[in-house]
Amino acid sequence: MSTPRLYLDQPLEEGREVPATSAQAHYLGGVMRRAPGDAVLLFNGRDGEWEARIAALRKDRCLVRPERRTRAQEVAPATRLLVTAVKRDAMDWMAEKATELGIGAIQPVLTRRSITDRVNTGRLSSIAQEAAEQCGRLTVPAIAPAAPLHAVLDAWDGTPLLVGDERRESPPLAALAQGLPVGPWAWLVGPEGGFERAELDDLRRRAFVSTVSLGPRILRAETAAVAGLAVLQALAGDWNTT
Repeated sequence: MSTPRLYLDQPLEEGREVPATSAQAHYLGGVMRRAPGDAVLLFNGRDGEWEARIAALRKDRCLVRPERRTRAQEVAPATRLLVTAVKRDAMDWMAEKATELGIGAIQPVLTRRSITDRVNTGRLSSIAQEAAEQCGRLTVPAIAPAAPLHAVLDAWDGTPLLVGDERRESPPLAALAQGLPVGPWAWLVGPEGGFERAELDDLRRRAFVSTVSLGPRILRAETAAVAGLAVLQALAGDWNTT
């Protein structure tokens, strides 16, 4: 029987009981059928991972007691995913998979061909948290408010930004990724229908930007986001670390 794993935005220390959320209480009692005394794993993005016990559990209330730290805290990844706002289901899926792939932050951007100008960042944060609980990482990606692409670029800090070029006028992603130092880097994919020419021209004028191709096929935005992250993690990310 697997041990439930929970993210709590609370300090974690030996013997100090902390409350879980009402949703987590329902999950432990109603879904996982756990009871007081049963084991759980806890993390908060700051204090590492802890073995703990359920101290008290009712329908919407739960107290957990950390007993022993099992993993030291890891540094939050310095990698970022920038993705044009798309339909809710696709955004949800990208947030989940980007978390599993180890991305450090997710920045929704608005472009001229964006099909929506609203992004529920609270929902994306919840999805990222659940994905972090499931995949074993010790941090949860930061979800930034959606912002116009040009504003994000104007405020950029110089981190190498690789941009998917759906017109296939750029070198392959793998070729450029092999030359990157291991983090930090960022990956940007455009909307359905791609970037407008003026947007690509603006991107290419930025010294920190490299446009890249993802091959001979047209990919959906969410496919391009995840495929690109997989390549970058394999060649310039933490997939080669122990």
